Parts: sequence; structure tokens; C-alpha cells
Amino acid sequence: MMHLKVLLPTNVVVDAPVRKVSAEGQHGHFTLLPRHADVVTVLVPGLLAWLDDEERFAAVDGGLLIKRGADVTIATERAVVGSGLGELRRTVEQDFRATDERERVARGAMARLEVDFIQRFMALEERTRV
Repeated sequence: MMHLKVLLPTNVVVDAPVRKVSAEGQHGHFTLLPRHADVVTVLVPGLLAWLDDEERFAAVDGGLLIKRGADVTIATERAVVGSGLGELRRTVEQDFRATDERERVARGAMARLEVDFIQRFMALEERTRV
């Protein structure tokens, strides 16, 4: 058995004993078993699968995977866990839509700040010319 942890910046989304872990790195798809050698690899955005009593899945937004002995740790910015592939797909789509909306709002706020800054800078420049 191995122990899998999937860490986000704010919380732990998976912390479980597992029999195997499958993921996709920069050089392709791979599977880790308990007796495999230790490894550190960069993950690409994709599907993470692991086997405990049943096969489970998570979508990860890239990250870093470290296998050291029986411990497999994955650090990633975003991960969504689902009980099945269909549910996971719906959850990922909802999460991406929400993230896109937050990014759109943030871009709008930044644009307003930039315009305000430029206007104030131009006004200050006008006052110093006089």
C-alpha cells in the first residue's frame, strides 16, 4: 500500500491509502505501484486516478508529484475530485465557468484601476506644467 495526498494551497483534497496512482507527466502517462522507485515529476493538467477499494478520479491543473517510499504527494494549484468520470466532468466545467467569471471581473477591475491611474497621472502632469 501507498499513501496519497493531494495538496492545494489552502487545503488537502485527498488523503488516503491507495494501491496504485496513475497520472500524466510531461513525458506521458504513468502508473505508480508501491515497490516502484522514488520519483519527482511535473504533472500536466489532466486526470489523476487512484485505486483504493475502488477506482477514484480527480482533475488536476498540473502540479508536482513526489513519490518517496510509500508516500505519494501531489501539490497543485487546483484539483477537483469526483466519484465518477461523468460527475467529475460536470464539476470541472462548473469550476472553470466560475473561475472564468472571477477572472473576467478581476480584469475589469484592473482595467478601471489602470484608467484611473492614467487620468490622475495626466492631471498631475498638467498641474506641474503650469
